[in-house]
Amino acid sequence: MPDVSPEALHIEDLDVSYGQAVRALHGVSLTVPPGAVVALLGANGAGKSTLLRTVSGTLRMHRGAITAGGVRYGEQRLNGADPVTAVRAGVVQVPEGRRVFGGLTVEENLRAGGLGLHRRAHRDRTARDRVFSLFPRLAERTGQRAGLLSGGEQQMLAIGRALMAEPKLLLLDEPSLGLAPQLVRRIGEVVAEINRQGTSVLLVEQNAAMALELASSAYVLEVGEVRLSGPAAELARTDEVRRLYLGEDTTPEPAGAAAPAKGR
Repeated sequence: MPDVSPEALHIEDLDVSYGQAVRALHGVSLTVPPGAVVALLGANGAGKSTLLRTVSGTLRMHRGAITAGGVRYGEQRLNGADPVTAVRAGVVQVPEGRRVFGGLTVEENLRAGGLGLHRRAHRDRTARDRVFSLFPRLAERTGQRAGLLSGGEQQMLAIGRALMAEPKLLLLDEPSLGLAPQLVRRIGEVVAEINRQGTSVLLVEQNAAMALELASSAYVLEVGEVRLSGPAAELARTDEVRRLYLGEDTTPEPAGAAAPAKGR
């Protein structure tokens, strides 16, 4: 198990823009306490992926920039940091769409996750053993090219590659996207187990029911701003979240509506 220090992610009054015209985030404040799972919900284009890119240091690769506010993980200020700085601070992102190295084997993809950390070989073995305990299927396919894996296996590999860096905070961007229901459940179980082992998680997930079940707290982004926030269980009971993200009909029954007749 990685050495996890009691650190928190603090995002304070964050503004992010792409070029001069597109403001993606405005005044966003968010906290991931040590050892917590925090869910981030919102429609497409709400700014969820932008927020993860800002934390992981990949924002500049997408031609975005912080124009106000700040990001801090523990004592490490991440404003303008590159991905290497973020990873060394303990913050690692699993991007949307898996993005494994298709021409490399499973084993080579996992090795890539630990590159640049300058640690001893036994730490790599420990990290790899952790990945294989979470995803036994990957242990059976170490010599197979990643591009030949199924979508579910590629998602396992993407998460496993991130875990090779022994993150203290894992950023997950839509880990269940495009997966069959049984694999969605498995990914949810793995996220819960990763958290039980001591890793904090910031989870962007289109399956709001799963995200709210896993999380202790949640934020809802709307057009780049935090619309709602609070304990996940409480947000799951609000009419807005039930209607927009859980697919429930929250329309009240008309007054005096007749009750359905009982069968005989």
